[in-house]
Amino acid sequence: MGLFDDDFYSSKVSRKALREQFGVGKRSRRQQPFLRDWKVGKLSTLQIALISSFSSAIVACLLFGFIFGFGGGAPSDREIAGLDPSQRAVQATDKVRPSVVSIINEQKFTLGLDSKIVDPESDEGSVYKEAGVGSGLIIKKDDTYAYIITNFHVVASAARVQAVLTTGEKREAEIVGLDQITDLAVLKIKAKGIENVAEVGDSSLLRAAEFVLAIGNPLGMGESITLGVVSVTNETIAVSLNQNGVMDWEQEVIRVDAAINQGNSGGPLIDLNGQVIGINSMKISNFGVESIGYAIPINNVMPIIDQLIEQGYVSRPFLGIGMLDLQQYWAQQELDQEADKDEEGTEGESQLSLPRGVYEGVLITEVQGPALKAELQYNDVIVQLDDTKVNSIRKLRKYLYDHKQVGEEMIVHYYRGKELLQTKVILGENTPE
Repeated sequence: MGLFDDDFYSSKVSRKALREQFGVGKRSRRQQPFLRDWKVGKLSTLQIALISSFSSAIVACLLFGFIFGFGGGAPSDREIAGLDPSQRAVQATDKVRPSVVSIINEQKFTLGLDSKIVDPESDEGSVYKEAGVGSGLIIKKDDTYAYIITNFHVVASAARVQAVLTTGEKREAEIVGLDQITDLAVLKIKAKGIENVAEVGDSSLLRAAEFVLAIGNPLGMGESITLGVVSVTNETIAVSLNQNGVMDWEQEVIRVDAAINQGNSGGPLIDLNGQVIGINSMKISNFGVESIGYAIPINNVMPIIDQLIEQGYVSRPFLGIGMLDLQQYWAQQELDQEADKDEEGTEGESQLSLPRGVYEGVLITEVQGPALKAELQYNDVIVQLDDTKVNSIRKLRKYLYDHKQVGEEMIVHYYRGKELLQTKVILGENTPE
């Protein structure tokens, strides 16, 4: 005997069992039209197909109602948009891609023929060579020019800049303005033939885990599109403005896991609506780190871009000092003292004579403009601005740029030797040289 009762699985049912269960057999077949007409064996293939289709339609309607509600109205745009993210990504990319350009940084190299001195302002005796490749985005256009956003570090030190359109056409670009603090720059090219301008979104509406796409020209290999998600919507990271390892500024960024490789810098970060919500800027490239990239939020970008287009620079308060982190100074002193030890083990002495326990602050290395008028001096150590303590260049700049205005007064607290002093400074404007 098997595991299950054989009668339970038998396909044969006796007449007696049918009579006892349903009363079948007590009436003639003529008196049982329902059973006669709907026996499966008597149904045609067409009838079975129609019944199956009708049943499937009913089930589908019920499922749709449970998912989207039975209100009778059409699903919202948000509901439709959420049905196919891959198609949204394709449409978003098609919308923005024509406004993305490649940026070529060209620098001048002298040929050095006949030992002649080459005039740096002249093209005679020199050639232009590609020194770097990045990306850019056409963000504005008028009757004469189209304006392109890119990163400061993409065009820094460039003798000539070329912009390559998606059609392959190469145009000479003129630098309109640069801002090293935010790592942004604006270029312009002739507007003739430019039809597409990127649509600006709102980076404040971003949410963690939202899909985004980074578009650019990585490694000079041509167009690239990478898909990822937002990891952190608003993060502050320390950066080195001069790329010398000294972290002297704090940048507000969006952190994403979409690949931002060398050459993607200056390209757009877009959402699935095809709106620009950031400008790709940097990535972490340490060993063992994968897909940690950063973009400057577009809400921070546009005020800078407007100033660069209007006046060629960003207006910020100017204190008028050269600076060095005091901690960096002490570290250098230790190295120098180790190197200067004589045979008897005597160490040199530091040039600064500060009170015991003063290890943080901003050392003045140069004085001009407003600081000179306020009688600040070389080797003074700033430790406080107004009521805010500053222990580094990063903190000094952050307070100065975020809380003060051109022409405003500021109280500077500083050490001159062992004496703690203060002076009033009238801030100037950091106009370009």
